[in-house]
Amino acid sequence: MSAELLDGKTLAGQLREELAVRASELAARVGAAPRLAIIRFDAEGPSAVYVRSVTRAAERVGVEPVVVTMQADAAQVAVAEQIEGLNRDPSVAGIVIAEPLPVGLSKTEVAVSIDPAKDVDGSGPMNAGWLARGEPRLVPATALSVMTILRRHDIQIAGRLAVVVGRSPVIGRPAAQLLIGADATVVVCHSRTRDLGVETRRAEILVVAAGRPGLIGPDMVSPGCVVVDCGINTTAAGVVGDVSFEAVRAIAAAITPVPGGVGPVTSMMVVSQTIDAAERLAALETPS
Repeated sequence: MSAELLDGKTLAGQLREELAVRASELAARVGAAPRLAIIRFDAEGPSAVYVRSVTRAAERVGVEPVVVTMQADAAQVAVAEQIEGLNRDPSVAGIVIAEPLPVGLSKTEVAVSIDPAKDVDGSGPMNAGWLARGEPRLVPATALSVMTILRRHDIQIAGRLAVVVGRSPVIGRPAAQLLIGADATVVVCHSRTRDLGVETRRAEILVVAAGRPGLIGPDMVSPGCVVVDCGINTTAAGVVGDVSFEAVRAIAAAITPVPGGVGPVTSMMVVSQTIDAAERLAALETPS
């Protein structure tokens, strides 16, 4: 029997309707739509797909996207000054940076420049620290997408063994921390894991974010496992995930497709956290 398809496109549509209500109510209360600033360094390069996706998601919900294009050779200080201006702008609720960054810019320094209260993709160290403490505020959107997909499909997390393949600070590590917070027992695997298949076959929930097409085959998944594939890899055959989808689908209980799984929900999570940030800002500005 084929696995349940964890359809991110359908879920993103449901989230869009819910977020549109929140954005409309907030705009009516404060007199303006929340604004999301997106800083990019290349209008047509690899980051363009991300910018278009987030911009479209924001517009459909009622969040105003503000796309700021900087020169690819912009100095670190110029980027910090641009971000500081957005930090000070009370109309801007959220700030995200479209990656990859140009060579010569420090991702860490850019992330540190963003006001933690406006860091709606959870890229900065302060929000990472809150997440590590088990008190998440704004978290990386892809990791939040993983949790949203699991919860919205009523997949039990508490008490189950979750294996995360990948330890990046934007997906693997935060996904593991969110799963721990949801009372899963979590194992994190990476390029130095001795026998990856031994670990992945133990998983009841398997989250894959390694950036290697077809890394997880059917021999690495146990029957009944829930598989969430965060990989987005461009190949001659098109965009594929880190999981051999059709072969693993025949074994798993549930699985996300690529494309159409984690990706559409991730864009909505950026918008959702922008509304969260705008609501908090509005509450701070409202006299008691």
